[in-house]
Amino acid sequence: MKVEACPFSLEATLCCAQVFRWDKRGVWWYGVVGDHPFKVRQTNAQLEFQNIDETFVSRYFSLDHDLQRISSEIGQDVHIREALREFWGLRIIRQDPWECLISFICATYKSVAAIKQMLLKLSMKFGKRISFENCEFYTFPTPEKLANANLKDLESCGLGYRAKYIQETSKKVHSNEYDLEVLRKMQYEPAKKTLQQLPGVGSKVADCVLLFSMDKLDAFPVDVWVKRILVKYYSENFPDIFVRKIASRKSFSDAEYEKLNGFGRRYFGKFAGYAQEYLYHYERLNCQKLK
Repeated sequence: MKVEACPFSLEATLCCAQVFRWDKRGVWWYGVVGDHPFKVRQTNAQLEFQNIDETFVSRYFSLDHDLQRISSEIGQDVHIREALREFWGLRIIRQDPWECLISFICATYKSVAAIKQMLLKLSMKFGKRISFENCEFYTFPTPEKLANANLKDLESCGLGYRAKYIQETSKKVHSNEYDLEVLRKMQYEPAKKTLQQLPGVGSKVADCVLLFSMDKLDAFPVDVWVKRILVKYYSENFPDIFVRKIASRKSFSDAEYEKLNGFGRRYFGKFAGYAQEYLYHYERLNCQKLK
């Protein structure tokens, strides 16, 4: 599959902490989406994949998104333009909403490595084992499996206090009390409020789910990295007292979150989620290089 017409960076897309169940083995990336394990690699503008079809790959990796248009919309300043140049081709993945929801409930206050371990243990314990190229892979647990899981069994996957949230949210989804697909048809604000009715879903988790699985590209998740970016590069857009207050600590209140989130959405516009992901990936990797 040729990707000259639609700029794409497989490496940046899979390494920017929007998905957690992909592993690189040699030159190939291996993942499981739904019931399908498959592998994919990129050589220059050529994208190769096995055990999945082109239609799925194109949709999953959002190859229909017009990155040139998105870049022109969000390229408001030197900081975002540098991030766009560095990781050009990074795309927002269209994840399964259920897996995305549970993944980001698990992600609260955890490193990427810890999130990957939690999701691997959950999948091994409650998912279905499948084979591909003589290797074992695991599907993501269904709402039914997690709804009926013993709380101690969930905790054994390293979830800690998140185990109860996951169990309660799974029960709501499994019982059809809550339909995730309805959110696709809703505008950002009501969809976010509806998501936050679920146990363990605050503003940041809701924004991640809307951006990474619901095509709400105007969502702008804020974590400690994004807060640092806004304080470092965009502080002139906030009152000095507010900047000093949030710069001095890692956590922030719901009201402070909404202030940062609101700025990101207004400043970068309808593709604010892309700006967030490019800036996040750029800052995080540059900080790692300096260590």
